[in-house]
Amino acid sequence: MSDLPTYVLDRVFDAPRELVWKTWTDPTLLPRWYGPKVETIVHRLELKPGGLWLVEMRMGDRSMYQRVEYTDVAPPERLVWLHSSSDAAWNIIPSPMMANWPRVLLTTVTFKEDNGQTRMRLTWVPHEASEAEIACFAAAIGGADKGWAAGMELLAKLLAELQA
Repeated sequence: MSDLPTYVLDRVFDAPRELVWKTWTDPTLLPRWYGPKVETIVHRLELKPGGLWLVEMRMGDRSMYQRVEYTDVAPPERLVWLHSSSDAAWNIIPSPMMANWPRVLLTTVTFKEDNGQTRMRLTWVPHEASEAEIACFAAAIGGADKGWAAGMELLAKLLAELQA
């Protein structure tokens, strides 16, 4: 496991841990920051091991779908899930953006309280991936921050708004 490439995203938010947790687990708040510059639609959100988070990201007349299956939910400390691209029927499919992108990513998000702030860490690791998927992921890690950065900015603004 330790030999697999791992993407790590660390952020500190000026908000209490319970509020940051809520922005990751409330189906009315998630679309406000997840999937920036698209219309994010949460079709299902079951916060429990084996529960599903089914999300559609609509860009005009096109949609992309993601299927998340939670494996560990420990409020307000940790969320662990298996993250995949899916079709409209929520079946796992290869990424429509990159042919050899891992079909499944093990995603872990931790939330640590630190003097009124929250230290969040997200990690992505290819899960049961082929050599081609692992190589694709390793090559793409450097650009992953670009995708997450806009969402993290929106999340920081949302947290400020919720505390105003």
